[in-house]
Amino acid sequence: MDTQLKWNTKHKERLTQMDGSSPNPRLVKLSDYLNGGIALDLACGLGGNSLYLSQKNYKVHAMDISEVAIAYIQDQAVKKNVSIDAQIADLTALDHFTWENRTYDMIVVTYYLDRSLFPLIKKILKEGGCFFMETYYQSPKTENQGVSNQYKLKSKELLNEFGDWKVLFYEENEHEGRQTIFCQK
Repeated sequence: MDTQLKWNTKHKERLTQMDGSSPNPRLVKLSDYLNGGIALDLACGLGGNSLYLSQKNYKVHAMDISEVAIAYIQDQAVKKNVSIDAQIADLTALDHFTWENRTYDMIVVTYYLDRSLFPLIKKILKEGGCFFMETYYQSPKTENQGVSNQYKLKSKELLNEFGDWKVLFYEENEHEGRQTIFCQK
């Protein structure tokens, strides 16, 4: 099954099982730092974070490989009258995008890991801008999570990668098998 078809199928299933999309709870707890501007939500899924950021005065650029997810976000943005530019994008093929003149005040990546994006994130985040990332990590308590280790961070990996920025929040939750960082460039 190709990647786009896989994610279209997953998002269709999620939409039948839920009533709307929710933002990441740790991002919500950090809302005092969210001051508006231009945000980028990579691998945005059904757009819970995008919708939340748009309500925090961000103009959001949301990207995901799933046509189903992007159509849902576009529909929700119209219904809620918020500014979200949602587009279908294969993040593994970034050569299709022009990033030269783009900068962001906020970048969000949740439950998606492509380490080749780290240099791009460092390049396009404005000085003083914030970066939030949360995804799976390799924890002994979550080995049977159903996620391949290639899509899991190593212990303290985000801290090592972005530790030269001002780290405002960092957590490794062994029971949930997730690693979270919120930092300022």
